[in-house]
Amino acid sequence: MAPATKVSSPQRRLPWGERTHVMGVLNLTPDSFSDGGRLTGPAVAVAVARSMARQGAAVLDLGGQSTRPGASEVEANEEIRRVLPSLRAIRSALAAEEFPGFPHPPLLSIDTYQAAVAEAALEAGADWINDVSGGRRDPALLPLVAAVGCPYVLMHNRGTSVTMDSLADYGDVVAEVRAELLQATERAVAAGVALEQLIWDPGLGFAKTTAQNLALLDGLAELRAEGFPLLVGPSRKRFIGTVLAEPRPRARLWGTAAVVCKAVAAGADLVRVHDVGPIVQTCRMADALWR
Repeated sequence: MAPATKVSSPQRRLPWGERTHVMGVLNLTPDSFSDGGRLTGPAVAVAVARSMARQGAAVLDLGGQSTRPGASEVEANEEIRRVLPSLRAIRSALAAEEFPGFPHPPLLSIDTYQAAVAEAALEAGADWINDVSGGRRDPALLPLVAAVGCPYVLMHNRGTSVTMDSLADYGDVVAEVRAELLQATERAVAAGVALEQLIWDPGLGFAKTTAQNLALLDGLAELRAEGFPLLVGPSRKRFIGTVLAEPRPRARLWGTAAVVCKAVAAGADLVRVHDVGPIVQTCRMADALWR
């Protein structure tokens, strides 16, 4: 695999510490847990991306493979087929518009753990890589990220979509997530990834029970104290449904907003959500209260 073109990293970064940024989710899959099959092609994806951008999303996260518990995995070629047409169309459409209050259109992130997908997406104009495996699944991904110099979201997880629920065994979930993120950081640095490229994600809902997710949220400040920008992704997740006794993922907005407030109070820099408009407002108010 030839390395993708080296990028000028600063223009692909966000200013950390000024406010809480919002990452909008665009699932380009038929089987996502809350909105699979909704984005049926590039035209629909562009319309949703424009809407999220106008509502204040700083980053748009495009994914071609569901990572919900129990999801079947797809090969890199299929993931590329799902993602690249919409990525190219969104990049072109947003470049032609202006978004008041932002120096540039939203950055484009690709949610993948496969190096072939990441390389194709970066060559097509993606800015970030968001890896739910924390660099564990594909040994070629970390060297690629190092060569390109792009921001890299390193998420805590255990196992795969099929096995993660059986691996939620922790003595102290905050301490163990912190230790495993530090180990993943060491692997990334050993592969040549610069510390300033890294963004930590504690992986809410991945290999964690409801009680463990709540404990992890209570300990977010301990993770943020390690000095890495912190991304928190609570949107519509199963643990919120359990607490609210709400089986419908799309009906979990206010539970998501409550978790976002907890994350902002703990120092989170970025939240990953489906409902961009309401959560942008939530973050602005939460920033005024806690930042």
